[in-house]
Amino acid sequence: MQKRYFIHTFGCQMNEHDSARMGESLARAGWSAADVAESADLVLLNTCAIREKAEDKLYSALGRYRMVKASRGARIGVAGCVAQQEKEQLLRRAPFVDFVLGPDQIARVADLAEQGGIETGWVPSEEYVFPQADPETSRGRATAFVIAMKGCDNVCSFCVVPHTRGREVSRPYSEIVREIASLTAVGVREVTLIGQNVNSYAGGCGFAGLIRRVAAVPGVLRIRFTTSHPMDLSPELIDCFRDVPQLMPHFHLPVQHGADSVLERMRRRYTVAQYEERVARLFAASPRVALTSDVICGFPGETEEEHTQTLRLLQRIPYDNLFSFIFSERPHTAAALRLEKERSGAEHEPAWLEVPRPVATRRLDEVQKLQQARTLSRHRASVGGEVEVLVESARTSPGVPGERFGRSRENWTVHFAGVERSVVDATQHRAPPRIPRTRLSVVSA
Repeated sequence: MQKRYFIHTFGCQMNEHDSARMGESLARAGWSAADVAESADLVLLNTCAIREKAEDKLYSALGRYRMVKASRGARIGVAGCVAQQEKEQLLRRAPFVDFVLGPDQIARVADLAEQGGIETGWVPSEEYVFPQADPETSRGRATAFVIAMKGCDNVCSFCVVPHTRGREVSRPYSEIVREIASLTAVGVREVTLIGQNVNSYAGGCGFAGLIRRVAAVPGVLRIRFTTSHPMDLSPELIDCFRDVPQLMPHFHLPVQHGADSVLERMRRRYTVAQYEERVARLFAASPRVALTSDVICGFPGETEEEHTQTLRLLQRIPYDNLFSFIFSERPHTAAALRLEKERSGAEHEPAWLEVPRPVATRRLDEVQKLQQARTLSRHRASVGGEVEVLVESARTSPGVPGERFGRSRENWTVHFAGVERSVVDATQHRAPPRIPRTRLSVVSA
């Protein structure tokens, strides 16, 4: 009887990509996918460590899947960033886990599913081989993630990524272009280039050069990318938003804070003025670009004046949307090490005092209310207009029968009534000239 696997993915687009590659590896080893964990012989959790809440979700899920193990003898594996961060400690906390797999070792998932153990070693940059996507797993889909690089060399004081994903490694552009060509051959029309710091790409050309090479692939209608660092926003990349029609007018550019003093403690390597100057150039090249960002509230030492500077920044920059969070202390980061010294009394500096949770929560609420009002105002301005939507799928459960799901050029999520037919013509034809798209009138926001 064929063994079955179930993958529960937490976190970012990179994890979604890694889960897809692990699923392909397991399929080559004779496994098939299960719809639910309760019918699986292997439950694999691909984890995120960017915030403590993500780790809490992992251990909560492990508690549920432990019952699957007890009832049917399923094996349990943990992959991703928490696996890389915790290693043996994860097994001490959850001893029923059979194996632990770091991001650099995902090609070994089938072996570990049989043998168990811990594989979290780094592969040297010069030896790292990026996992190749099997285009057949994307047949019938409109969109696909394509990995361009991994890791990050910035070492921001709050961020665990350098400790869980390692140093930056860029994939050769020829390899990326070949993969995208294979994806368009099975019907993919939108590709999202992903990496922890994707616009620092250096795989034989700069990131702007990569965008232009991808745009030249026949069949590519839309290009997106994530995530970026403001210091790597080059004039050449800005020009792409003006010159490359396939590059969608959406840019996620994390600012993290509105006060230079906090940005310095975060080790962000730019000032608010430098960030705003880059944003101004971006809007000059692409006036309708939908700009989104990240903001951290309650970073150690944050004063009311520093928080107010963030609110002022949000009033100045016309963000389309914002992802905002309370500071989450992550193991091994510079901020965590500095806070440990503060708590132990080894060092004492007001700039690194912990912000009380109620204060941080109130500041987060103020940030979110301000941005929500601005986002609603921007979207209401679109009422009566039209947006082009790339149809991705039927709406996920509990959707309305006949309802479709897609995204606008600006990356707005759109649900709408659609005809009952294949969402993607490529399910019937190898390389259709077009993919279902529709222009919708905006009737409410």
